[in-house]
Amino acid sequence: MKIRDIKELLNAEVLCYEEGLDKEVNSACGSDMMSDVLAYVKDQAVLLTGLLNPQVIRTAEMMDMVCIVFVRNKKPTEEMIKLARQLEMVVLTTDLRMYNACGRLYSEGLGSSKVNGEV
Repeated sequence: MKIRDIKELLNAEVLCYEEGLDKEVNSACGSDMMSDVLAYVKDQAVLLTGLLNPQVIRTAEMMDMVCIVFVRNKKPTEEMIKLARQLEMVVLTTDLRMYNACGRLYSEGLGSSKVNGEV
């Protein structure tokens, strides 16, 4: 699925790096706890979160993610957007709640990678 498709499915607004909308992604995760993202997430390309903190951008960078979707109409700071732009990371915002946003993406075929022996 392309990030452009995610934008459409979530009725999201592009806040940063529109040039990356044609990147292909195969998986996503949703979390407001960056420690869980670091501990359990593997091979995820898209992070859905409601946490507004520069650490979100840094965590996504460490995990090689290419897109962050802020849920519940959260808007990152200019500092966060500037950092994401430097890293060529797409940043979106949607008014959907995390559960609904993840559900829409999952129902359209965007899954997650297996974690800790999941089947």
